[in-house]
Amino acid sequence: MLEKFDLTHVHHVNLLVRDLESAKRAYRAKFNIDFIDESLPSRGVLTSRFRVGESWLVLVQPISEGEPMRQLRERGEGLFLLSLGVAQAEDAVPVSFHDDSHTAGELWEVRDGISGWRIVDFEVAGEPKGQLQLAFPQTD
Repeated sequence: MLEKFDLTHVHHVNLLVRDLESAKRAYRAKFNIDFIDESLPSRGVLTSRFRVGESWLVLVQPISEGEPMRQLRERGEGLFLLSLGVAQAEDAVPVSFHDDSHTAGELWEVRDGISGWRIVDFEVAGEPKGQLQLAFPQTD
């Protein structure tokens, strides 16, 4: 049984924006970057991402109700979540795991992210759901 995850890298960082095109213009004015645009209807968002080394920075514009829209309303633009890459395959990961005295963490249902990424929201000892995420290796 898996007791700990093997972290490999920062997979992606999601930033909430109100207007994707305005945000892209602002980033292009400061950096030499190429964007990849993709919608994710299951989450009610439009996204545009670019590489930062081996990681991705993802601009996320909510377009319908859901967690991203709720977070944008409550907290405004800025950091939405951090996604950590793990070495384990998706099917090797338990739904929850425990340390000696209490629940150390809990995974929510694995789902599809943009570009076929398989991701899961993750809680560490009471940290807010949706702020930390794991990204599994892609299998082609």
